[in-house]
Formats: sequence, structure tokens, C-alpha cells
Amino acid sequence: MTREKKRIRQSLLIDYVKSKPFFTDEELAKLLNVSIQTIRLDRLELGIPELRERVKQLAEATQKKVKSISSSEVSGELLELELGKSGISLMNITEDMVFEKTKIAKGAYMFAQANSLALALIDAPMAVTGVANIKYKAPVRVGDKLIAKAELKHKRGNKFFVWVKIKNVTEEVFRAKFILVSLEDNGGSEV
Repeated sequence: MTREKKRIRQSLLIDYVKSKPFFTDEELAKLLNVSIQTIRLDRLELGIPELRERVKQLAEATQKKVKSISSSEVSGELLELELGKSGISLMNITEDMVFEKTKIAKGAYMFAQANSLALALIDAPMAVTGVANIKYKAPVRVGDKLIAKAELKHKRGNKFFVWVKIKNVTEEVFRAKFILVSLEDNGGSEV
């Protein structure tokens, strides 16, 4: 009976990590109603790396797909990318990213994360931002982990309409709607 429970639990663990590689050991333990140590032992036995290593592996595999900008120019870590469709990036807010007096993150970092992710998902060798409609929805502080999700809503000619939402653990903190322009299709004349 115990071996059967373990087999089922490990099968569920594999499924959870495949579907959401950002689950922490603590979250997995709660989902599977076991101790964190049991999750760690199961991960070790199954060859599933810890969260930090899973994120690193995703980022390395994803970097190779970027066309319109250099992968090193993406603000934050590029975790998932389906060219011409969607992408996900992660950025940790550090002390040097906040205003000294208020300890609130400078908006430029969230804009850079959203804009570079939007540009990264464009399936074109060269693209620029033509229009950006942005909204800061909640303050961000040191230690916050920001997950940006970008989606190509539609394409018209050489224009790509991309929406990006950035969330911390509890809420949406930023959103942007971009019109990105591929310079290849029109010789770079009109942005």
C-alpha cells in the first residue's frame, strides 16, 4: 500500500513540476499533503532539480529562441518563449532598483522587463517599440519576484500588438499594451 501511495505521489509531483516549474518545495508539499523533506527526497530520487536549477534550465533553453533582440538584452530572466505567441520572464527586485527614500521600485525596471519581453517574442529579426500604453497598478519593493507574461494579441502588416502583465506573488502590479513594429517588412521607414 505504501509503495503504491509513493508511486502515485511521485507521478503527481512530476506532473505538477512539468505543468508549473515555478512551484517551490513548500507549495508542492502542501499540494501533495506531505512534508517538505518528503518532496526533497522524491525530487532527488526522480532526478528533478531544485527550483533555482529548474528556472536556470528553462532560461538557458529559452534564450536561444530570441530573434528581434539579443537574449542578453532581456530585462530579467527569460523563462519561456513561444515566438509569435507568448513569453514569460522573471525579475527579482534588488536594493539598487528602488528609490532610496521610499524603498519602492523604480518604474523603469518594470517597463524594461515588459518591453524587452514583448520584443523578444516577436518573430522578426528586427523590431522596435512604436507605441506603449502602460499602467503601474501597485508599488513594488525590494525582494519582490515579478513574473511578466506577454501575449501577442494580433498582427496587422508589420505591426505586432502585444499585451504584458506583471504580477508579484499576490497581485498584478503593472500592465502594458505595446504596438511593436518589424523593420524588416517596410525597410524601416515608418514606426
